[in-house]
Amino acid sequence: MLFGKRRDEGRFLIIGLGNPGKKYRNTRHNVGFMALDYLSEVYGIRVTRSRFSSLAGEGKIGEVKVVLVKPMTFMNLSGQAVAAVSSYYKVPPERIIVICDDINLSPGVIRIRDHGSSGGQRGLLSIEDMLESKDYIRVRIGVGDRASGELSSHVLSSPDAADNKAITERFPDIAQAVELILTNRLTEAQSLYNGSI
Repeated sequence: MLFGKRRDEGRFLIIGLGNPGKKYRNTRHNVGFMALDYLSEVYGIRVTRSRFSSLAGEGKIGEVKVVLVKPMTFMNLSGQAVAAVSSYYKVPPERIIVICDDINLSPGVIRIRDHGSSGGQRGLLSIEDMLESKDYIRVRIGVGDRASGELSSHVLSSPDAADNKAITERFPDIAQAVELILTNRLTEAQSLYNGSI
């Protein structure tokens, strides 16, 4: 039963970042949520249980036990939810995979790293602060930089049809990359999926 007891069985946490609420559903900042929803559908893991300021679901991808997590704290406070869930499951940072948007990458470009800086992404910055570590795996999806105007307006707007297509067409690649990462083949995932299609 989800959240029924604490344990560490070598499982991974897979976190999709975004903002809760209908008004943010299809925005650039919610690409992490969208990708996690794709994983939920493909692997039959329902992300519906609410606790630790998150929606979560337990299951398996291949033979690896995972918990899919959508923080409900809003992007800038994502670390609070991630820290609470990782503490409960006793999952160390190196077994946490975070999927998020990146305005510094063109729409649909993927960048996978096993450590590094937040790059200005507020959700990642919050996670680093709360975990006191940068050694978690991050899968960034490009959503494109703003041509002009405020950054917040850009990330909280919806991509146009062409950008949305470029982004969502990479979700199967993200799923394949996650499968490789779960079986200790991160370098292979980077080789195959970093960059554009």
